[in-house]
Amino acid sequence: MPVDRVLLAAPRGFCAGVEMAIKALAWMVRVFEPPVYCYHEIVHNQVVVDRFRRLGVVFVDDVARVPAGAPLMLSAHGSAPDVVAAARAKGGVVIDAVCPLVTKVHHEVKVRAGKGYTVIYVGHEGHDEALGTMAVAPSAVRLVERESDVAGLDLAPETPVAFLAQTTLSQDEWFGVRDAAQDRFPQMWMPGRSDLCFATTNRQSALKEIASQSDAVVVIGSSNSSNTVALEKVARASGAARVLRVNGPDELPTDLSGVVGVTAGASAPEELVRDVVSRLAPAHGVTLVEVTDEDEYFPPPPELRRLLDAAAAAVTFSLFGPLPKDPALADDRQVAASDVLDDLVGLPR
Repeated sequence: MPVDRVLLAAPRGFCAGVEMAIKALAWMVRVFEPPVYCYHEIVHNQVVVDRFRRLGVVFVDDVARVPAGAPLMLSAHGSAPDVVAAARAKGGVVIDAVCPLVTKVHHEVKVRAGKGYTVIYVGHEGHDEALGTMAVAPSAVRLVERESDVAGLDLAPETPVAFLAQTTLSQDEWFGVRDAAQDRFPQMWMPGRSDLCFATTNRQSALKEIASQSDAVVVIGSSNSSNTVALEKVARASGAARVLRVNGPDELPTDLSGVVGVTAGASAPEELVRDVVSRLAPAHGVTLVEVTDEDEYFPPPPELRRLLDAAAAAVTFSLFGPLPKDPALADDRQVAASDVLDDLVGLPR
């Protein structure tokens, strides 16, 4: 494959919410005997899901399938209030790994609906995050995906309207819908800062830096990952001559040449980036293009911290094996989720 050089976007790959969720589920498979249940895919990436599945994690789309008393994790995308209640009614340990940024949007929906607003929610129909968010106040939320949907809303001009969004959208598609909504509802309420995830925005900004300089752009991630699909759109809009979304190196075409830009969606592990770059084998190496130093950190869910604190009274656990002198979770911030995934390969089950 005659690739001259790879431009590698930074930031790329796992965001803070995904880091938190993957490490939390890794703790659960160490603490509990299988099966451990997870409501929806923990994140939208098949490599990640398959690795946990091999360790005895059972992914379900209905908590009714979870046996009473079984350990259960709720995915990073956020769950509907009735799902959370049904999960806790099962009587087992429930760890809610929802991303804090999604929790913020859930709170905004609840508050604005309680104040009589109709919420215009920009999101993708059927996406796990959108379904969970809209279920917070279903009668008050109107889903829109594009600018034309705003014109079709059956709302009077004087209707009090709030504008919220799925966190993983591309900036460009969000801007267009926002402008259309503001034109129709000039008094529309919006949060002081957009709901778009900072990590999603950072990855799109980094991609824009390399897209126009590349003969082709490779976006690594799954087709059901909203932020990965958004990266595809950004690459095309930024002038990339050729854009490819791949799940891994085996899907790379053999005719790539010249300068290839590489990035990864927020659910894609770094091992896939390494494998893709290795397969590309650039003759003149890799140039890192970094637009910001992303150091956001989300601590483990509180239910997990309580569980491991209790377990630590008898034995100390570590994502990499026993650390007798360290309390549980002491080094969580220093442990990367991609390294945790690598370590899970050798975990016996």
